[in-house]
This record gives sequence, structure tokens and C-alpha cells, in this order.
Amino acid sequence: MKALITAGGHGTRLRPITHTKNKHLIPIGNKPMLNYAIEYVQEAGISEIGIIINSGDQEIKGAFGDGTKMGLNITYIPQEAPLGLAHVVKISESFIGDENFIFYLGDNILVGGIRKFIEDFENNGSNCHLVLSKVKDPQRFGVPEIKKGQIVSIEEKPANPKSDYAITGIYLYDSSIFEAVNNIEPSARGELEISDAHQYLLDSGATVTFSEITGWWKDTGKVIDLLEANRLVLDNHSPINSGNIDENSTIVGRVSIGEGSHVENSNIRGPVIIGNNVEIQDTYIGPYSSISDGCKIIGSEVEYSIIMDKTIIKNVNVRIEASLLGHSVEIRRSRSIPETHRFMIGDQSRIELK
Repeated sequence: MKALITAGGHGTRLRPITHTKNKHLIPIGNKPMLNYAIEYVQEAGISEIGIIINSGDQEIKGAFGDGTKMGLNITYIPQEAPLGLAHVVKISESFIGDENFIFYLGDNILVGGIRKFIEDFENNGSNCHLVLSKVKDPQRFGVPEIKKGQIVSIEEKPANPKSDYAITGIYLYDSSIFEAVNNIEPSARGELEISDAHQYLLDSGATVTFSEITGWWKDTGKVIDLLEANRLVLDNHSPINSGNIDENSTIVGRVSIGEGSHVENSNIRGPVIIGNNVEIQDTYIGPYSSISDGCKIIGSEVEYSIIMDKTIIKNVNVRIEASLLGHSVEIRRSRSIPETHRFMIGDQSRIELK
């Protein structure tokens, strides 16, 4: 079995971060998001992986190379434009060949890995196996209609969903999926919809089975989703402390502190992950925070946030909470009189002031 993982798209809902960084490299628990998909696939015993990237993108290749260091064989498949998930499958036919494969959207985070779904697919002997999850807003997803334990129809982003299940970004196929993606037409938004390919299989008499995710699953399309995924990862991490903590600091709960990092006169309440060469002084770091390498946080408070590398937060007198800060950001309290706010803000940024 092979694996096909998406790492393309433009991450429009995460701008301005994604103006300069591929969404799939945003850190969750101080590890690029795409790492989790690759690790789940590897844990399931799959070593040959195709990664879909934007045409001309060198960032993903630079991060993962050819996979040799991880014991994998990675092939990069460029997609010229975001023309839909069925189009992703279509352009991957030469890579997949006649093998069964798992199709995994690289911005999905879940608990427990994917081995169970692969086993269900193989035990059912089906042509297509979908992984479902109950959600509060199924109209955002592909939605199955289920009767007597069988999927009878599938609709993409329906106004009136026929169930409260979403089809998650985990799909398993045999080679019959290529007939489907080569015979459907673009939708009204100009994309080849994967839900239309699934419906084609159903209409053609193919066997479509499903599993349900009973634990935690998140499609990390928005900032709040990233923060929730970060919370999930931190709730399950095993702390490792390689940093230096002075006697005036208090560490409570599961807290990881990386090599070369220093904590002085500060209070840290886990779960928290702090990267390498981080300076924390006179500061409070609250639960569900990830602080990446090379950051400096002085005289400030941070909680439930993702802080990317080389960011500086200094003498900020209001707690930073539920925030995503990009690389090399600087937030400092102004000492000028009269008191003012000074900003240099890129396109599509958002700032909330007290």
C-alpha cells in the first residue's frame, strides 16, 4: 500500500502567516503539522509516500527531503492549481499505479493514528473506505447519507445535510477511484470534487464502506482549529526538560523545555512546550502554549497560544491569549509619552486591543 498526502493549497484562512509560509509547516506542539500525517502513515507500515505540493514550492521539499532520514521514500507531485481533491487523485495515478492507497489530507490531526482504518478497509475488501466523524457543522464538509449501516449517497457542503457526519480527510481506495476521477465533471466552483468521485463509485455499484472516528479529529483550517490541535498534542505529550531553570521560577504540570533555554523568575503552568535556545524572564506562560526555538519572552504573559521561532515579546502589560504569532514577530511595550500604539502590519492581519 502507498500513501498520498496533500501539502498544497494557499491557506487563505490563515493569512497573513501563509503569505510567507506553507500552512502545513505551521508548528503544532513545536513540530510541523505535516509531520503528524507522515508519522501516522509510517506507523501504519507504509514507506512509499507521494506528497502533493504547489507547483514551484521548495519549502516542503526542503523540510522533508526524499524521506531517507526517516526511512521513507518520498515523491513530490506538483499541482499546477487548486483544482479539487479529485484532481489531486487524478494527477497521482502514475505514482499510485495499481496499488491500494490511503489518501490523507495533511492538515488533519487526530488521536490514535490510522492503522485501524487501513485494517477495516482490508477486512471489508471494499473499493473505497471513508473515515467519518460526527460534527456540529456538517454543511462545511462532504456529508454521507446512511441507511441501514450503508452509505447510499454523498453530497459536498450541502445546505441541508442528510446526516451529522463529516467525511474526514482520510480516504482509502483501490484503483477503481481513477475511473471515477477521470469521469466526473468540475463543480460550479470549477473543481473536481472528491464527493462527486465517491458518488460515481456508488452509482457504478462499487463497494463503499466506512469507519467512524470515536476520538478527537480536527481539520486545521482556521486559527482556532490550530490552537485546539495544539491543545490536543500538548495534552498527550511526554515532557522532557533539557533547559536551565533558576530557583525563583515555578514549573507546574507537563512542561518540556529544550536545550539551551533559560527560565528566570517565571511561572510556567503546563501543559507547555518550550523549544531550544528560548529566553523566558519575569514571565507567566499558561497552559496549552507552544514556544518555538529562539524566542524571547520577558516581563509578559502568554497562554493558549502558538508562538513561532525567533519571536520577541517584551514588557507587554496585557496577557497574550488564543494567539498565533509568526516567525520573528516583535511585540514590545512602548515607553513613549504620550502613550501610543505603533504598528507595522501586513495584509490580512488582525489585532484586538483592549
